[in-house]
Amino acid sequence: MRNPSVRSLLFALVILALPVVSSAQIILSIGFAPPPLPVYQQPVCPSAGYIWTPGYWAYAQEGYFWVPGTWAMAPEPGLLWTPGYWGWNESAFVFNEGYWGPQVGFYGGVNYGFGYGGVGFEGGEWRNGAFFYNRSVSNVTNITNVYTKTVVINRTVNVSYNGGAGGITVRPSAEEQKAASDKHSGPTSVQTQHVQAASTNHQLYESVNKGKPAIAATAKPGEFSGKGVVAAKAAAPSYKPVTARAAAPAAAKNVAPEAKEAPARPATAAHASEIKPAERPAPNTGNPQLDKKYTQQQAKLNTTQAQDRQKLQQKQDQEHQQLTKTKATPAATQKVEQKHQQQTKQVAQKHAVQDQKLQAKQLPAAKKAPPAKPAAEKKE
Repeated sequence: MRNPSVRSLLFALVILALPVVSSAQIILSIGFAPPPLPVYQQPVCPSAGYIWTPGYWAYAQEGYFWVPGTWAMAPEPGLLWTPGYWGWNESAFVFNEGYWGPQVGFYGGVNYGFGYGGVGFEGGEWRNGAFFYNRSVSNVTNITNVYTKTVVINRTVNVSYNGGAGGITVRPSAEEQKAASDKHSGPTSVQTQHVQAASTNHQLYESVNKGKPAIAATAKPGEFSGKGVVAAKAAAPSYKPVTARAAAPAAAKNVAPEAKEAPARPATAAHASEIKPAERPAPNTGNPQLDKKYTQQQAKLNTTQAQDRQKLQQKQDQEHQQLTKTKATPAATQKVEQKHQQQTKQVAQKHAVQDQKLQAKQLPAAKKAPPAKPAAEKKE
């Protein structure tokens, strides 16, 4: 389990905002970036009809874990896979789930490799109900439905997310947006089972493999042993531990002078324990009685807000314990974490409003407070 203090630090990170494609299904939001993609080779395609689905970093209660790339069967002929991707969206990284459709949609511009260079798919195509493989990027043997088309491969970029500090900055094209809005279907049951199996494999968690998973890819979904398993050659050259993946604060724009003086609060918090108390300067109006009154008002608000945080934290801790006790699935864990983040956001916003009201109440009076009278001069 992650150290709570480290976890609190990570979820308090603030980085630049980027909208994601709204039509993609958002299944999880996290306050810190996923690791870069590891370096690995594609296993041999098991037989005709399989389509490559690239590996990616998913998230569970214990942190990011690697979902091995694998060859998967499309739900029906003519469908192509649009990989899922992480994207920054105002206050957190959200995961947009992959899907099957007649066209490849937007996947964040992430260079997953093996035909998924950031836009579209160059690994193969459908022809009269049969899938043909591009041998320049697909590892196929003993398959006759092949062709060769040169593809420029960029092996230097391993960034696994769109937006935010250090993220990919491309936006979806009109065609990619249309692909997301057109009729499509989510992962097959076999693909879902593949992800669930990965979530139970301790070696696939970043906390263990440091960005270099022992199972980077498999020949078929869920087959995590045998000759079809490929280990990562190395972690990405740009890999940094989770504690070092800091984010840059967003620049404040059009902020009123009064708002700039408001007590600072973290822009991203996923749990009540991560909401930092407001840091209010001691009143100094020059009027001792007024300063005492303001200090009492601040103390009262501090107590009320602390009670709010404690009450929500107890509730969230109980739900975390229940998840552990029942050995909840990643999907169930994601749902609870998403609820916690929304609850925490509401409390943080409530406290921010309270802070602003208190400041607005005290600031005018502080400006009008008469200066202290100078001491009378002693005559010789």
